[in-house]
Amino acid sequence: MAPRAVVSWLRVDARGAHTLEAGGQVLAIPATGERWGEVEHVAAAVCTIGDALERRVATLWEARELPLASMLDSVGSGAVESLAEYVNDVLCSQGLAAGLRVTNRISPGYADWDVAEQRALFRLCPGAPAGVTLNDACFMTPGKSISLLVGAGARARVDHYFSQCARCWMRDCAYRRAPARHTVGR
Repeated sequence: MAPRAVVSWLRVDARGAHTLEAGGQVLAIPATGERWGEVEHVAAAVCTIGDALERRVATLWEARELPLASMLDSVGSGAVESLAEYVNDVLCSQGLAAGLRVTNRISPGYADWDVAEQRALFRLCPGAPAGVTLNDACFMTPGKSISLLVGAGARARVDHYFSQCARCWMRDCAYRRAPARHTVGR
């Protein structure tokens, strides 16, 4: 695996009940105003573990080593999710250092956010520096990649649909709402 990530912090130019405008892009995210509250900044990120694992899985499939291919593919999915959580933790640290609350992360295709919005997210944070491309169907290559968006602001809402705090590694965070159950490996 070759974990890589690229991040862009941007000032929010306008926000509505279902939209955020930043970096010249209008992001249509249902209920973002209610879920995130008053965000002043957004951070867009693209994370990947690269394509080596996917190539190995393809070789195993071709060799009919189906259980091993399936297990290795699952390991890759877990690895890129762990990387996205780590990037999210870094974004939280950066926000807290600036005196801002950082919202839970969302990705196109989740939280009612249309996957077609992936194009706007890639305009805010191109994946190319991390080696990630986006095709016309909004599918990222390598496949073991995650794009995400967080909001940040002095009055931003933090845990609207799951408790990010319960798995966060920043034990002394002033905004902690639940004790940490476990942490993301560093």
